[in-house]
Amino acid sequence: MFPSRLTKIDELTRGDHNHLLPEDECLFFGDYTARKSWAHSDTNQLILNFKMPAEHKGTNRWPHKQRAIRTVSDLFSKAIGSRFSTLTLVPVPPSKLRTDPAYDDRMMDMLRGLRAPSGSITDCRELVVQTQPMPAAHASSSRPPPEAWEEVYAIQEQLAEPNPTWIAIMDDLLVTGCRFRAMSNVLRRRFPSARITGLFIARRVPEAIDFSAFFDQIDD
Repeated sequence: MFPSRLTKIDELTRGDHNHLLPEDECLFFGDYTARKSWAHSDTNQLILNFKMPAEHKGTNRWPHKQRAIRTVSDLFSKAIGSRFSTLTLVPVPPSKLRTDPAYDDRMMDMLRGLRAPSGSITDCRELVVQTQPMPAAHASSSRPPPEAWEEVYAIQEQLAEPNPTWIAIMDDLLVTGCRFRAMSNVLRRRFPSARITGLFIARRVPEAIDFSAFFDQIDD
């Protein structure tokens, strides 16, 4: 079953995400294995459905995406719990602009479905907006560095007040940590005293190396 508790990136796993710094605080639910199908694991199934391209809207596949969004909302609602009163939840912007037919607002859709405990207020703000289109990481052979993302990110000043004290950068999949690094840098410059945490549905794990074929070639 898909994990229901958040796990923190530590010194043993940080090296799998080369743009993360030792002081970065990032947490995730499950392990995603790249180049494997939805049948490989519950995490793969959830991530692939959650990230389903907008071109499938209106098809019989789309309910799987909607169900995945609701599942993730439930996961984060339970995991955040009493901390809703102190967190400002900031989604990583989609790689496409709103005018693009491929624009996918899945992170905000997920955040709209959060349920805070009675008496708590959910503070979800699109504090960072993307000013230019960028290639989606999975669709590009050359991943833009964090600096390239920082150049196209801008703070929406009309949403900046009140100043957040603890920002949770929300994203679906932690791969290299590139976009988290860019988001963190932009938000840190604007809100230098705020604590910043990354919350992810999953992290990509390195592919396991099968040494069996190698050892089969070694003579006794």
